[in-house]
Amino acid sequence: MNSEKTVLILGANSDVAKECVKLYLNKSFKVIMASRNLDEMKNFINENHLNSDKIELKYFDAVDFASHQKFYDELHSKPNIVLYSAGFLVQNNEAFQDFEKTLTMMQTNYCGAVSVLNIIAMDKSNKNLERIIGLSSLSGVRGRKSNFVYGSTKSAFTQYLAGLRQELSSRKIQVNVFVLGYIRSKINEGLQLNQSLIMEPDYVAEKIVNVGNSFVNVPNFKWKLIYQLLKNLPENLVARLP
Repeated sequence: MNSEKTVLILGANSDVAKECVKLYLNKSFKVIMASRNLDEMKNFINENHLNSDKIELKYFDAVDFASHQKFYDELHSKPNIVLYSAGFLVQNNEAFQDFEKTLTMMQTNYCGAVSVLNIIAMDKSNKNLERIIGLSSLSGVRGRKSNFVYGSTKSAFTQYLAGLRQELSSRKIQVNVFVLGYIRSKINEGLQLNQSLIMEPDYVAEKIVNVGNSFVNVPNFKWKLIYQLLKNLPENLVARLP
């Protein structure tokens, strides 16, 4: 692998993103870790004894849309691969009562992604760009009463990436979406989840870093089955789901 290749990870403090950092470094990529919490990223690098010469830390706020152009313009090297892994989750009962948190969820999961990825994708001067990867969710496959507010943000993101894939195809730029189930991560802490369905961050990261050309990617055969069931269930049966 060409050691000069660069991957930009937006939302680099997520558990999956951190595992991706390790794997991209193993593939001789330069990694730009972008997040609001620079100290947490520094601690992660130090605790894992990573090669800091191959890592650049950048402050990135997904919901500060006005800063995104400046953020991109100031990158020392334009990316070959972009991974959008920023995410925010509140449960439906909380989303109904606190619109500020709901708005943050919408802005982080969808609006911020569109804002920064539009800037990156439309920079035709970056001849290096070869792939954009977005992390979405099974929650966005069908509207279900337990999580449809969060799910709607992920559904919108998936549809955006589908169109972006078409837009960039003439430039031979791949776009992939990962439709993810439960992961043992910070965003799911405290939730009552089926333990047999939980995926480890390093497992998901390995699938992301080694993604092929398929647009939709669903790691784990159990989640592949659930994804197909959700897509194809009649509406009257979906309405019975939690």
